[in-house]
Amino acid sequence: MTQTTVKLDIMSDPICPWCYIGKTHLDKALAAVPDHPFVIEWHPFQLNPDMPAEGMDRRAYLEGKFGGKEGAVRAYAPVVEHAEQAGLNINFDAMQRTPNTMDAHRLIHWAGIEGKQTKAVDALFEAYFVEGRDIGDHEVLGDIADGIGMDASVVLKLLQSEADRDDIAARDTHSRKMGVNSVPTFIVASQHAVPGAQPPELWEKVIQDIKSQLETGAAQ
Repeated sequence: MTQTTVKLDIMSDPICPWCYIGKTHLDKALAAVPDHPFVIEWHPFQLNPDMPAEGMDRRAYLEGKFGGKEGAVRAYAPVVEHAEQAGLNINFDAMQRTPNTMDAHRLIHWAGIEGKQTKAVDALFEAYFVEGRDIGDHEVLGDIADGIGMDASVVLKLLQSEADRDDIAARDTHSRKMGVNSVPTFIVASQHAVPGAQPPELWEKVIQDIKSQLETGAAQ
């Protein structure tokens, strides 16, 4: 049987700006090559696995992480530049809290069961980076679920339980044991790791190379 698809596994966190930028670049490449072979699956990776369940004030978090206000500004300067180049308008002023993303990852997992995983990822990025919403809040997550056609009442019940929490943590740990230490990380065909927010041109080349390999295999 001729292979026509290739798995693209993406390790990501909904509060990672480079993940948002990286997905935007990938989306541009996929739009430019609509007959691309990728079958995409998103995987959990928490940038802050030790974040309190209720999250924390974003300014305090950034200044603590980067050694004060000036350090935080320096650290985020490349993010601002690359976001603008990607055509994204990240609303930093609206982002008041840095959430614990365990529940957001659980939502992405449940959305995947319904074939809506990428929609959930998109909606979480939009909610956090554009609307400045607290995506650690259950009501916000329920609203996001509703917006992509999931049953919000079911999602809220699941969020109030321990459902799939251990599974998400185990998958995160597995990625780290595999050597993933930053996100986004893209794994092509379970073999080739592509780290970081790569430009659309690189993805277009990867896609064309894969298509050529698949066509060569089909011709043999």
